[in-house]
Amino acid sequence: MAFFLETLIGGLMAGMLYSLVALGFVLIYKASGVFNFAQGAMVLFAALAMARLSEWIPKWTGIDSPLLAGIAAFILAGALMFVVAWCIERLVLRHLVNQEGATLLMATLGITYFLEGLGQTMFGSDIYKIDIGMPKEPIFAFESMFEGGVLINKEDVIAAAIAAGLVILLSIFFQKTSTGRALRAVADDHQAAQSIGIPLNRIWVIVWCVAGVVALVAGMIWGSKLGVQFSLTTVALRALPVVILGGLTSVPGAIIGGLIIGVGEKLSEVYLGPFVGGGIEIWFAYVLALVFLLFRPQGLFGEKIIDRV
Repeated sequence: MAFFLETLIGGLMAGMLYSLVALGFVLIYKASGVFNFAQGAMVLFAALAMARLSEWIPKWTGIDSPLLAGIAAFILAGALMFVVAWCIERLVLRHLVNQEGATLLMATLGITYFLEGLGQTMFGSDIYKIDIGMPKEPIFAFESMFEGGVLINKEDVIAAAIAAGLVILLSIFFQKTSTGRALRAVADDHQAAQSIGIPLNRIWVIVWCVAGVVALVAGMIWGSKLGVQFSLTTVALRALPVVILGGLTSVPGAIIGGLIIGVGEKLSEVYLGPFVGGGIEIWFAYVLALVFLLFRPQGLFGEKIIDRV
């Protein structure tokens, strides 16, 4: 039972991190109808900025405290992501409103390669580390209930808590603020929102900036766990099944979908993997997403689109 709980908790932690990346896809698609293939490149760019700025700031300013240097690097990297997101919306996507889906797809693919190249030009192409002070050593919990206790990684717990905190903040932002309500109105109907005076251009800039901050937090966490390297862009590919499972337009769907996939791939790898030679964790999420595409293409929480003739 203790081993099952360890696997379950590990899956929930991984799922929460998948949800964090999936949120970037959902926010932009919900507000603008653009499926942003550049989300993975934004995560890499943000992680590179955070890693390099946390190295450079102590040299520039003489700050000795790693915590203060990390906070300053986070603020500067966040400002940089705001600029990047603003430029993407203003210089590229604003001029492609109402274009075909294939055009928008090619535009976001172009942004992907541009950001990957720009990030390596500005910050270098080596493997960097992000040290945000998260403890690496594991702990044993529930020792009174199970012999030997349940092994839990502290770093995963803190990362999941950060991801959950960001999700709660976004939920409050969408539900309780006037800007959040405007974002929801734009997501429901662009023309109706515009007819009551909601400025679409300003809303799109805001949502891209929010997605940039989400990419920064995701890049920090994944960079702290895996190191900042080119393969970080593939994290976005791991989040695609989450978006399909939860629904492209649903914030709660991104969270629930991430948890389902995180738990599913861990349990299937541990309990079914030995019977089929292992490797289930690599393809489990994609097969599950394919099943949903066949039987419920809108996902668990997505809206079913009905065209009346």
